Amino acid sequence: MTTDLLESLRPKAFAVAYRMLGSVGAAEDIVQEALLRVHQVLRAGERIESPQTYVATVVTRLAIDELRSARVRRETYVGEWLPEPLLTDSADDPAERAELADSLSFAFLILLESLSPEQRAVFLLHDVFGYAFAEVAPIVGKSEATCRQLAARARRHLRERTPRFTARDDDARQLADRFFAAVEHGDLAGLEALLARDASLHGDGGGKAPALARPLRGRASVAHALVTWARNGARFGGFTVRRVGVNAQPGAMILDPDGRIITVMALDIRDGRVHAVRSVVNPEKIDHLGPVADLYALLQRAARRAQRSE
Repeated sequence: MTTDLLESLRPKAFAVAYRMLGSVGAAEDIVQEALLRVHQVLRAGERIESPQTYVATVVTRLAIDELRSARVRRETYVGEWLPEPLLTDSADDPAERAELADSLSFAFLILLESLSPEQRAVFLLHDVFGYAFAEVAPIVGKSEATCRQLAARARRHLRERTPRFTARDDDARQLADRFFAAVEHGDLAGLEALLARDASLHGDGGGKAPALARPLRGRASVAHALVTWARNGARFGGFTVRRVGVNAQPGAMILDPDGRIITVMALDIRDGRVHAVRSVVNPEKIDHLGPVADLYALLQRAARRAQRSE
């Protein structure tokens, strides 16, 4: 019975922790700690009035502590920081519910980074997960009035900066299919036709894999960079595009000839155009999805083949 209870608590606990941290590994660690505490309390014969609220409290407090230390680490992070990608293809995954999908997007999670840990917790618990302020207050250790103020500030801050990447599922899927087909074939004109004029390309290598030092902006620059990457990929033996949902957005895993992950990409789509491409190549952020390719070695192989062909 206890095992069933713990497993029933896990999905929502992870949903909160991941949105707080943008890290799959850290979220899983925090959830495991929270569930262990529930198990210990119940094993001792104590009663938990609301296991869900208890777990939300433990997860949120641990996540706030983790965020404070993570902010210090991110000050020295090499290059642009992106969240760890989460695959969202399963139809029965709670994260797929429409009211939660927007709060999973890379763009939204990156915006949350600009909030204080307490603002982030209050906003997510109240506005995303539907907790009443009377429930949120003891979770974050603030008064109900303070929580209302924190939520209002967070809401105002996010409203001013949140881009709306909305498209019908079928339309977005078809556009993404065409986009990744153009990448796979190195089709410069095809990519430019699908990209918004002010499109941006973002890469996160974290100093562990080659990536953009800073975002590229503009349709031509983004298309050219993607085509150059595709040509390099052809030189190191080719690559495969596996279409997946990434953080409730159209995306893909790019695999090397041995099926190892080179990068995970997510697309921001609005008004029939791709407005942003976000690519995570940091192996520490994608190894939870499977074996990861050595991108440095692949690029060296491509360079040697290019020299031999000259």
